[in-house]
Amino acid sequence: MKTLKIKTIDIQSKEWFDKVNGNSYFSSQITLNFGMENQQNIFLPFQYGYGDYSYYMAGQELSRLKLIKPDPKSMFFSLWNYCKENKIILRTSKRENCLKRELSY
Repeated sequence: MKTLKIKTIDIQSKEWFDKVNGNSYFSSQITLNFGMENQQNIFLPFQYGYGDYSYYMAGQELSRLKLIKPDPKSMFFSLWNYCKENKIILRTSKRENCLKRELSY
């Protein structure tokens, strides 16, 4: 299988707050190489988390799929730093206060 050369990573997240139980949830769509011939979409399903956690999980998923290779010596992985060091354009957006049913892609 040919290795994907990543030039851009776009992460679009939607967040829902469960008022009854006081928990936040999100789902995300990760787009690699947006608008290019080799564009690839990856989806993170509905799961617990809030704030920047969706971006952290996106980095973990890209690492799990072996699309990015974090420094094994580093104690903490930062997708922002990884993209900066590897000259990858990173764009993120999050829509808060969504309805639960809006969290599917």
